[in-house]
Amino acid sequence: MAENTDERLRLLIERVERLEEEKKGISDDIRDVYNEAKAVGYDIKIMRAMVRLRKMKPDDRREIDMLMDTYKSALGID
Repeated sequence: MAENTDERLRLLIERVERLEEEKKGISDDIRDVYNEAKAVGYDIKIMRAMVRLRKMKPDDRREIDMLMDTYKSALGID
């Protein structure tokens, strides 16, 4: 029984390692896209913010916008 458990653990660890390697590759690809965008003049910080906004549900985005407006108003930021 311990051998079977040990084998399963080893297989699970190996799967995680493969996925981590894939994740690194994808992260490298994303970095390359941002570098390409920067090279043609796009603002990377703004692009990252847009990606975050597009991931949000519309209601969540509206709530964030409303809160930002409230905070800006309280701080005297146009």
